[in-house]
Amino acid sequence: RAFSHTFSLQPVPFSGTIEGSLQDGLQITVSGTILNSSSTRFSVDFQTGFSGNDIAFHFNPRFEEGGYVVCNTKLNGSWGPEERKRELPFQKGMPFHLCFLVQSSDFKVMVNGNLFVQYFHRVPFHRVDTLCVNGSVQLSSISFQNTRTVPVQPAFSMVQFSQPVRFPPRPKGRRPKVNLVSFFQTQTVIHTVQSVPGQMFSLCWLPLADLSPSFRQPMPFIATIPGGLYPSKSIILSGTVLPSAKGFHINLCSGSHIAFHLNPRFDENAVVRNTQINNSWGSEERSLPRKMPFTRGQSFSVWILCEGHCLKVAVDGQHLFEYYHRLGNLPAINRLEVGGDIQLTHVQT
Repeated sequence: RAFSHTFSLQPVPFSGTIEGSLQDGLQITVSGTILNSSSTRFSVDFQTGFSGNDIAFHFNPRFEEGGYVVCNTKLNGSWGPEERKRELPFQKGMPFHLCFLVQSSDFKVMVNGNLFVQYFHRVPFHRVDTLCVNGSVQLSSISFQNTRTVPVQPAFSMVQFSQPVRFPPRPKGRRPKVNLVSFFQTQTVIHTVQSVPGQMFSLCWLPLADLSPSFRQPMPFIATIPGGLYPSKSIILSGTVLPSAKGFHINLCSGSHIAFHLNPRFDENAVVRNTQINNSWGSEERSLPRKMPFTRGQSFSVWILCEGHCLKVAVDGQHLFEYYHRLGNLPAINRLEVGGDIQLTHVQT
């Protein structure tokens, strides 16, 4: 089953946050097409943060001097010794599939299904939390798969772009940040991202053991939010609405207060949002840009993204609403409570 995202990309070069950082056994596949242009280089960088000062693995094909690929590491803004391979398995105007397998001692890189190069770690790979792509390429998809766990059903997450996305040479100034979110299921999930400006996402992956069909949480469900809320923090829930459901709620709590109350009500065909402080409810928010996104008997995914001034909420990959913070101490909002007529199958806090 495929979910369609209407979330969009910011101007490129492309940068995406890898939630949870790199792990041994994670396989990242980047697919696209080399543009038939005057540009002679493109690169895929596994790095810490967006500054570009710390790049654990710089993979840089160059259409120069007969063609070769440079691999390197940058620490504190300084490049180390280059490792060059005098072979270029890419052609301008042609598609490519570039697979990076993270292992305890190295990255193994495969191009179009063939092992191409092995790059031994110079820094701990778990420091990597950002993936960047630069150069004159069209990116069609990025996929993440944990090869260390064999789930009951194939589990793998892909971000797929509905239109070719061009990555021109980096413009002057600060690199724009882009996040792409993936809602993980026990089956293959494909996310289509359309080129409409204005949204932010993150590349997310979780150990596939968490996605087993045996993961069934009784209601009510309560979990700690490590570190509380902060800008860029994501909370993801997946589940199924019971066939006779009257409603359910998702609460983000701060002590005895409910900072954010999300309450779909099927009898009222409404999604109610509110805040409770000192056992007193504030004013309800009910407006929606489209019809009720939850259906009795149907599965759903909810993504809550915290930003400095509000929470952005998406359901089944489509942005639904923003909820402006009514409690200012975000780190104190550190507890998730879920209750009502649903069956949870996946929770990420």
